[in-house]
Amino acid sequence: MRVKNFSLGFGLQLFKAFSEEARIRILHLLYQETEMCITDLEHVLDFTQTKTSRHISYLRNAGLVYSRQVDQFMYYRIRHQAKDVVEQLFLYMSKDAVLLKDHETYKILYSNRELAINKLQQKKWRNAN
Repeated sequence: MRVKNFSLGFGLQLFKAFSEEARIRILHLLYQETEMCITDLEHVLDFTQTKTSRHISYLRNAGLVYSRQVDQFMYYRIRHQAKDVVEQLFLYMSKDAVLLKDHETYKILYSNRELAINKLQQKKWRNAN
């Protein structure tokens, strides 16, 4: 909820969500990248599909994230109502080595994906001509 609507119930859910390192890492990546699919979260964090899904489910039930489906992929993002509070908490953790490493890993994986897509498009273009 927005800071002006912060309730005890939401506070409890928020602090429970932040009581587990895996959930903090997931939330931080979603905060930094706005939206990510679950397979990207698995690769960046080096989690199993089961572990990632369990923590995502917890964050969804706490009202912190929501999802949308595109083809067979589920994409997650932080709820707009929770963004202000999450942002304030991450301001205090902005220099954490683990969180910075997660973000760097994602950037590397993303750039590799973009390179692969570009190569495939170039190959298609060459074959078409």
